[in-house]
Amino acid sequence: MKYGLALIGYGGMAGWHHKSIEQLSDIEVVGAYDIREEMRQKAQENGIKAYESVEALLADPQVDIVTVAVPNNFHKDYAITCLRAGKHVVCEKPVTMNAAELEEIIAVSKETGKLFTVHQNRRWDRDYCIIKNILNSGVIGKPYFIESRVQGSRGAMHGWRGYKMNGGGMLLDWGVHLLDQLMDLIKSPVVSISAHLESVFTPEVDDNVKLMLRFENNVSALMEFSTNCFINHPRWHISCTDGTAVVDDWECHGKIVKLAENADEMAWEDDIVYTAAGPTRTMAPRPAHTTQVLDLPEENPDWSEFYQNVMQVLENGAELIVKPEQCLRVMKVIDAIFACGEHGGTVQCRI
Repeated sequence: MKYGLALIGYGGMAGWHHKSIEQLSDIEVVGAYDIREEMRQKAQENGIKAYESVEALLADPQVDIVTVAVPNNFHKDYAITCLRAGKHVVCEKPVTMNAAELEEIIAVSKETGKLFTVHQNRRWDRDYCIIKNILNSGVIGKPYFIESRVQGSRGAMHGWRGYKMNGGGMLLDWGVHLLDQLMDLIKSPVVSISAHLESVFTPEVDDNVKLMLRFENNVSALMEFSTNCFINHPRWHISCTDGTAVVDDWECHGKIVKLAENADEMAWEDDIVYTAAGPTRTMAPRPAHTTQVLDLPEENPDWSEFYQNVMQVLENGAELIVKPEQCLRVMKVIDAIFACGEHGGTVQCRI
């Protein structure tokens, strides 16, 4: 069966969805609705229908799936309307403004029996897949500290993402991606959250964020989402019991340094070691023969696998990769981060 998909919203992300879907054989973009006349015109120029209303889109029998790609504050109402109209729904991230809104959508999805999922496409990012490979392989042991960052230098949030009423800000724009990645890696409940949300250039919303999360299994994570950083930290820095892994940037430069498999146990010398930073014993460099440097593993993920999985779920009952319940856990953490940012201090939880 070939499925027909329509888009609500035909801005930048919807255009990206359109191009991604074009390469798949079992799904076709049949049309789009956007409140802006110029975007409806663009949809027609790209060879698809331009609906004059959401009602017209939902009345089209060719439409089996609707992708919702509009500002965040409209996600819940559009998703529920589409589900009740008998359509399967893919929603852009962040799925909703808060966890309570997502719980409403999940209830309607179960009530109608229609698929609902969230476009957490960065589970297919190459840098993330490399880190997931390293941790799953156990090549450097068990993780205990994870650092994950996205850092830009353009300052304020752009367009509607700069307004609170639309669900703007870096936490809901990029933070939701990195939290989804982290919580896909670490299945243990989050038990502690500390957050600093700064509005440096965008008065209504956060544009620079630092987080510290602790999981029940004693893994900790430091996360940063910045719009005003001119010298970036590594994209990922992973500390494990038997080594360290670094992914420096989007191009996935980096390396693994691990304990050498056949190295003798390192002896502690009684003498102080003299370094460029002065005398020390604890922080002295480890002898070279006790470590091994490895290349990062090769990963070549395909973002179209998201929609391939949606098709497999509908056709064959396959397991949905991006489950609404996973996204609900992320949204509950985001709710706690906002509370922490507002009141200060640390939030104790179990999410």
